[in-house]
Amino acid sequence: MGGKLTIEQLQLKANDMRQDVIHMLSAAGSGHTAGSLGMADILATLYFDILNIDPKNPDWADRDIFFLSNGHTVPIQYAAMAEAGFFDKNELLTLRKFGSRLQGHPERIKLPGLENTSGPLGSGLSQASGYAYSLQYLDNCKHRFVYTIMGDGELDEGNVWEAAMFAGKYKLSQLIAFVDRNNIQIDGNTEDVMPLGDLCGKWRSFGWHVIEIDGNNIKSIIDAVKLAKAITNRPTIIIANTIPGKGVDFMEYDYKWHGVAPNNDQSKIALEELSKEVELKDKSS
Repeated sequence: MGGKLTIEQLQLKANDMRQDVIHMLSAAGSGHTAGSLGMADILATLYFDILNIDPKNPDWADRDIFFLSNGHTVPIQYAAMAEAGFFDKNELLTLRKFGSRLQGHPERIKLPGLENTSGPLGSGLSQASGYAYSLQYLDNCKHRFVYTIMGDGELDEGNVWEAAMFAGKYKLSQLIAFVDRNNIQIDGNTEDVMPLGDLCGKWRSFGWHVIEIDGNNIKSIIDAVKLAKAITNRPTIIIANTIPGKGVDFMEYDYKWHGVAPNNDQSKIALEELSKEVELKDKSS
């Protein structure tokens, strides 16, 4: 994309995207709130600082590739894409409507700029690993990178670890993966449903370079990706600790908001909170 934004501008983008998500899910009457809000800082940083992409030419041959594996959080990707200019923001309110290009899980062939179709959890890392393998070994294309985001609950899926082995074996250094470590999934807290234990140690044992960060801190996200791009002998996993429902007090840390959309009254309260956050940033700047 064009010129880079400041940290403060990226924070405002993330806040705008959170507000877009509330509007979208409220209008749809269904969808996944907590993860979408929690991942806003990562998506804002990817789309407005990290990814080498061109919204006016979504199929540009030299673009970076982004695969959203936890596809139920696609509202925040749609919000980022609309903010970046892939399509008009008015279309966001068609989320989950019959015939819309913006379905509840991303469909690659429906919307230019989407790189994968996801729904069944656990597939994104395999898709990203295959693409990274092609770049590294078949195309000898060293300047492009492949990114993916997985949910932590998604790591319960066995095919994630098959892909992790594959990427580790072939030392796919152009692959940079995120785990949205928000500690919730649809049935409860991740450590109650299926404990992940020493997550850093698990990934290291599969041959990955591991970075753990505050996933709601934009500078930390930028720095982690810079480091990941400098690692040339293995893939990198960024375990991003995020707050589910980030920015809306009554949603934060509550797993019950994993797959529930706010009603009109709840949306009003949420938007008021997010607007106040912008006002506070303006006063402090």
